[in-house]
Amino acid sequence: MVVDTVIEGGRILSGTRSFEGAIAIDDGTIVGLGDPQHLPEADRTLDATGRVVMPGIVDPHVHIDDHVSIDSYETATKAAALGGVTTVIDFAWQGYAAEGSPWDERGTLMEGIERKRERASDALIDYGLHGGILREGADLFDELEEVIDAGVTSFKMYTAYEFGLSNGYINRVLGRLAELDAVGVGHTEDDSVCEAVTERLRAEGRGASSYPESRPDYAEAMAADDLARMARQLGAKYYGIHTSCRKSADALARHQEDGSLIRGETCTHYTTLTGDLHEEMGNLPRIAPPLRRSDDTDALFDYLKRDVLSVVSTDHVAQKRDAKEESEWWEGPFGANGLQTSLPVFHDEAVNERGLSYEFLTRLMSRNPAVTFGLSEKGTLDPGTDADIVIFDPDVEYTISAEDNASKADYSLYEDRTVRGAVETTLVRGVIVADDGEIVGAPGHGEYVERERPDWTP
Repeated sequence: MVVDTVIEGGRILSGTRSFEGAIAIDDGTIVGLGDPQHLPEADRTLDATGRVVMPGIVDPHVHIDDHVSIDSYETATKAAALGGVTTVIDFAWQGYAAEGSPWDERGTLMEGIERKRERASDALIDYGLHGGILREGADLFDELEEVIDAGVTSFKMYTAYEFGLSNGYINRVLGRLAELDAVGVGHTEDDSVCEAVTERLRAEGRGASSYPESRPDYAEAMAADDLARMARQLGAKYYGIHTSCRKSADALARHQEDGSLIRGETCTHYTTLTGDLHEEMGNLPRIAPPLRRSDDTDALFDYLKRDVLSVVSTDHVAQKRDAKEESEWWEGPFGANGLQTSLPVFHDEAVNERGLSYEFLTRLMSRNPAVTFGLSEKGTLDPGTDADIVIFDPDVEYTISAEDNASKADYSLYEDRTVRGAVETTLVRGVIVADDGEIVGAPGHGEYVERERPDWTP
């Protein structure tokens, strides 16, 4: 037997195992791990000597080509490939009609799925979709089963902004998701508290550096507690996204009786940056929830080590510098790009600075997100799964610059940050899509992944 590719000479990270060896790939699938002498001959051999060979990063929280992000699927997934990300989960939005809405009339989740799949025809890496619930209505419940059958098995709800949902409606949705064995996802900030504090700071004439204060940590924790408490009472799977602070993570921890049905993530920027960045960059770091304090950064690592938080994502949003800088600090657009830099930055902080293991890193960025969101063929190097693989050089140093962005975003929150460790080669289903800092794959290689209802038993 001759296979397509063998990667040999590197340190292989597969689940909780780490060993010097090789990986055999055939027809887009991993077919063997171990000593290269015991693997089949290959048409192509990739030398990973001195490198770490890890599962492709699974980022379950990105925004692409919609009302909040200017990236196309081509630009976002090129950035992802350069950053070692091989699968993303984006959002299929339900149209809502209100002042400031990008939609002229109400729409359905199925229409959102169709819209995103059309826009994703030039994706370079694989992608899935969450359902994005932006309005209250009985019609949602008529289509949930159809949406789940289309491979969309998780549903995002906001407690803030003009499209935020009431707790009563969220309670109803979580109850139905429990019946359907699907996942509820919550953006949790108490909107009335954030609005009141923002209004006070504006009246005081405060500047951009006060933005983090305008969306306080206790407002995030209040809403996080509400949704986690409801989910626990209803027996629903619940996932709290972009947890930014100690108080919010502690709220999730209080409801994790068995560690299975209440889960949470944080993002690379919350583990590496603080709100002081506004003093230097003005409105550019404006994200919601905002960057917090160094104590929160340390706390997030504690919660990650305890598995209270089990995923590190990017919450990637592409915007132009001008759109950020020319608006008031209390206005949009929110968000920051991170797909291209998330793995190198988190690696540098977690492994180099804090002495945590590569197994810790790949668990949070590959295996856990795949398991959490029903991507059974992703997130590991197990034989029989997709050959989504990153060859990572742990020793090379480089300085991050927005000039290198493949995303349409023209700035980076990590500008001039020097990190040790970089993505060398990224494979998606056995095909090299990025190599030595260049895109070598063809747009359109990426495929839509229909996700399963995930099994969250401990």
